[in-house]
Amino acid sequence: MKCLFSLLLGLILPVSSAFSQEDSPDAMIKGITEEVLSIVRQDSDIQRGNTGKAIELVEAKVLPRFNFQRMTALAMGRDWNKADPDQKKRLADEFRTLLVRTYSNALTGYKDQTVRYKPNNKPAGDGNVMVRTEILQSGGKPIQLDYSVEKGTDGWKVCDVIVAGVSLVTNYRDTFIQEVRANGIDGLIKMLSDKNKQLEAVKK
Repeated sequence: MKCLFSLLLGLILPVSSAFSQEDSPDAMIKGITEEVLSIVRQDSDIQRGNTGKAIELVEAKVLPRFNFQRMTALAMGRDWNKADPDQKKRLADEFRTLLVRTYSNALTGYKDQTVRYKPNNKPAGDGNVMVRTEILQSGGKPIQLDYSVEKGTDGWKVCDVIVAGVSLVTNYRDTFIQEVRANGIDGLIKMLSDKNKQLEAVKK
């Protein structure tokens, strides 16, 4: 499953200034997806497995289109309300770093996949829309890849990604709940921080 989550982030990273806040969620996902595939095809460093360059690209391009605070809240469930404002910020920052570092190898794993975009019958004006796509890969079955997108004051943002029916954020929920029960909110922050430090050490 981790390789699938890596793939999904690799398909939505770059954000072009050509996309305005008024774009429909479908147009946003399609535009970003087509842009990243074009970039990867032309970037020999990423194709050769330059993880550092992929990390820089993730950090520079993915953040504007993801609502990491909302994703963290979804991953924590009811425990989110136990955190004070400072803890919520620290949790969102650490969770964002974890996702970026964990899936930064997505771009280097690109193997000429293509994307099929499914029609969306829900009006784009609604506050929450599910954008449905399929990843087509040679010699394998299509992978269902859906984006839960919410509209806020600063436009459409991705708040969850569902791969083959499995939610990215709820995939972490059991671990988060167990840690909060054992060591509290600060314990969860420390767990995420320690994990990020381990990933940073591996990268070096």
